[in-house]
Amino acid sequence: MGHFFQDQTSPKNFVNVISSNSTRSYGCYEGEDAFTFYVVALSVASIGLPLTLLAIFALYSLVRADHVVPVYVINLLISDLLQLSSCIVRTATNEKNICNNFRNIQNYGLMVSICFMVIISLERYLCVAWPLWYRLRRNIRTSVKVCIVTWLLCLLLYIINELLVKKDILLAIFLLLPFPLLIFFLCGTHKALIRTHSVHTVEKRRIIGVLVLVLIIYTLLFLPDIIFLSSENKNVHVTAYILIDFSPLADLILYIFMRKGIGDKILAYLCSKMLQNSHGQSVENSAMMELGSPVETCNGGDNKSGDVVRF
Repeated sequence: MGHFFQDQTSPKNFVNVISSNSTRSYGCYEGEDAFTFYVVALSVASIGLPLTLLAIFALYSLVRADHVVPVYVINLLISDLLQLSSCIVRTATNEKNICNNFRNIQNYGLMVSICFMVIISLERYLCVAWPLWYRLRRNIRTSVKVCIVTWLLCLLLYIINELLVKKDILLAIFLLLPFPLLIFFLCGTHKALIRTHSVHTVEKRRIIGVLVLVLIIYTLLFLPDIIFLSSENKNVHVTAYILIDFSPLADLILYIFMRKGIGDKILAYLCSKMLQNSHGQSVENSAMMELGSPVETCNGGDNKSGDVVRF
């Protein structure tokens, strides 16, 4: 299958997405779709690797005693760094053992990435819904502990998954569990922001924008893989696998939205456009109510001559 727990170079595991009869090989990628995977992996790695390194350096300078979110985002970007580095290695060699080892590293990085997406959403939810509890426990030490536990827990889960005969069971649980959590964090944060007046409007936009973006990234990139898990359509699995490969680039977009200034300008622009459209629609509806419909206006006018009114 095309999901990340299975090897896209193995016809047995990939449900014939890649043909075992094909001799075409591009790096670690083999089969009739090898060139597609090769181009996608090389393109994503070439674009994402320098940008991710730049983002990590920029965020590292922001880590202070009163900044918790950047710690989680840095770990999210480090997990992306593992994926991107693995992509480069897998496009540069076709040695079987190296391909398998770096496939495991890439998959492990992807698991960690998903976990930190959930943690970032949870942190935003706690910041708004439980502000007192959050302030008492907001420090670098707590953040580091959470990060260490996350990395170790993902490693343990991945090892267990590799030992299982049927990997689809753990995959389904792992991919489906974050989805309701992300929806809950978004709805809970939105309700809490409606009730509170101590948070500035700009900060409200940033918080909601980040949560919405995390949910969109997860829905577009990861859910298709679990939805079509039992499908035997080759094109479906190829598409799902390619979408997952784009996750490091999507995390860079999340980083932009979390940066003060850049994300604020984008959100302010989107909000102003929505307000303009809403205001224009309200003005148009008011004008229509005052003037009436074209038929009513024509019928209600003084057309004493009985001539047909032409438009």
